[in-house]
Amino acid sequence: QVQLVASGGGSVQAGESLRLSCTVSDYHYSSVCMGWFRQAPGKEREGVAATLSGGGRTYYDDSVKGRFTISQDNAKDTLYLQMNSLKIEDTAMYYCAVDSGYYGGVGGVCLPAQEYRYRSQGTQVTVSS
Repeated sequence: QVQLVASGGGSVQAGESLRLSCTVSDYHYSSVCMGWFRQAPGKEREGVAATLSGGGRTYYDDSVKGRFTISQDNAKDTLYLQMNSLKIEDTAMYYCAVDSGYYGGVGGVCLPAQEYRYRSQGTQVTVSS
């Protein structure tokens, strides 16, 4: 049974940084889509970043391009989201998610992370002025 555990959220001021981590257990495929999505109160889920394992194409939502970086440490089965220059509008519950490349992507391109079948519990990110 695949398990994802997200951590690293917190309360910061605008302009500061946070790094989210997500450990993934018992999910081993040659092609895996993995990523992060977020949900703010009263808003729909929003894909933040996604990547295909093995150095495949990476996707970022326009709202985070240039500020957020998704990366993975295969040795530790961990996915990261480095968030720099945080803005108040980044405040949300953040989730990591994974799926096989077959179910989580189309034509070798990963779908936004909120489309994946397996997801973590949320980790809250709050950015204040």
